[in-house]
Amino acid sequence: MSLLDRFSLGEGFRKYFEVLAAFDDGTQNDVFGIRHEVYCEELGFEPVRPDRRETDDYDRHSLHCLMRSSSEPHTLVGCNRLVLARPEDPDFPLPFEHTCRATLDRSIIDPARLPRGTIAEVSRLAVRAHYRRRKGETKTALALSDDDFGTKEQPRFPYIPIGLYLAVIAMARHEGIETLFMLTEPRLADHFSKLGVKITQIGGPVEHRGIRVPSMMDVNSVIKGLRFFVKPIWKIVIQEIEAGYTTGRPAFLSKP
Repeated sequence: MSLLDRFSLGEGFRKYFEVLAAFDDGTQNDVFGIRHEVYCEELGFEPVRPDRRETDDYDRHSLHCLMRSSSEPHTLVGCNRLVLARPEDPDFPLPFEHTCRATLDRSIIDPARLPRGTIAEVSRLAVRAHYRRRKGETKTALALSDDDFGTKEQPRFPYIPIGLYLAVIAMARHEGIETLFMLTEPRLADHFSKLGVKITQIGGPVEHRGIRVPSMMDVNSVIKGLRFFVKPIWKIVIQEIEAGYTTGRPAFLSKP
């Protein structure tokens, strides 16, 4: 019997990590601090800021996710965000629409023709150095490789990157988002296929902090297609993200 059969990956996730919908100032500052540590201080992707908070104009219409250790005192682990259409200007391009303007294959999908309230972009995934210190991982903000899944004899599971992606999918589900876009490393689709997650490349590669390809996920298809061993983690992530909504939605999402 494999390790994956002997214990619930959901309980394993809950033992070590938790994800939060970062809707308040405190958790958002934690997110911006992680991003500054990773993107500015370690990788040099962005300039160092005096306040040690990495932010941009997209943050004002984004939902943020924070991962930290489950036990107290909590240790910050990583973060990501879901960039939504601008409420005051829905047709304003998402970040990837700028970066991949020349390489998108609009015969596969054309974001400009979709209802803007049903699309969003996953971006600014970052994991602190302590949690990605294997050889070759210090120059990337988030790492995932075949080794993370181990072998049939010695299986493993990459809780951190999978937990962060599931959390942002949970937020997208809550917001009625149907299609998620992202810029990914070329091999990400292969890694995620192990989980039953289909990621579709929708254009040619671009240079953006390394070679990246524009990709998409269908939110409902991802949720329905999750492999059996991932579903316990998904159940916990859903509970933790939904708990964040009980304290109120971010102001820019408030509906009359």
